[in-house]
Amino acid sequence: MLILQCPYCGVMADESELSAGGEAHLKRFGPGSDDAEFQAYLFQRENPKGVHFERWRHSYGCGKWFHAARNTATLEVYGTYFAQVTEPPAELRKKISAAVPGWRWRDFA
Repeated sequence: MLILQCPYCGVMADESELSAGGEAHLKRFGPGSDDAEFQAYLFQRENPKGVHFERWRHSYGCGKWFHAARNTATLEVYGTYFAQVTEPPAELRKKISAAVPGWRWRDFA
């Protein structure tokens, strides 16, 4: 069972208390975007075997959205952090790099 710590209220919640929100750090396109950009936003998602960044909501707790970094192959959770940031915190990226040799943060811009 997946257990994540909510960075807002500090509660260790299992997946029955949470709601998955899909991939984190997506670039959203507004009204001025072309069809290809909007299509990519709607349908193109990462599906890695390994490190993945996801959005979660603490549905049966504080109700806030947060991000989680975890490994889809081993289910290891590297950490959680606030949803209002555009990239994972530096200390979390260092932790992941130490656990997964050769991993590097990709450019979401």
